[in-house]
Amino acid sequence: MLELKVNGRSYQVDVEPDTPLLWAIRENVGLTGTKYGCGIAQCGACTVHIDGQPVRSCTVQARDAVGKQITTIEGLASGGALHKVQKAWIDHDVPQCGYCQSGMIMAAVALLKEKPKPTDADIDAAITNICRCGTFVQVRVAIHDAAKA
Repeated sequence: MLELKVNGRSYQVDVEPDTPLLWAIRENVGLTGTKYGCGIAQCGACTVHIDGQPVRSCTVQARDAVGKQITTIEGLASGGALHKVQKAWIDHDVPQCGYCQSGMIMAAVALLKEKPKPTDADIDAAITNICRCGTFVQVRVAIHDAAKA
């Protein structure tokens, strides 16, 4: 059994230590907002924060997250209010199919934490998530809007 701290709560998960964190979060903790996309840390659909840093959870072993604070898309809203990035995503109709969006939002939140007023170049460098629908223009606009909030 491993103990994972996800969105401020502790969970005992019965997984092998080398199980990808993504599967522990989805299958054992029951939080399915974090998506599986490629399994090789390229697409970013599985992005979560570990101790405030964005990581691709498909390639992080569950044992490496023990004792650390894990935040998923479900943990962004606070007190019933959406995070400013989530709100900007809705305001600018960013999602099309929506599959990649939880990972994209997590990457955007991390970017704004590091650079509260990012330039287009900062956004392009930090948001390496893949969106097959091509919503990158809306993503940029939403990030700039969230930076103003």
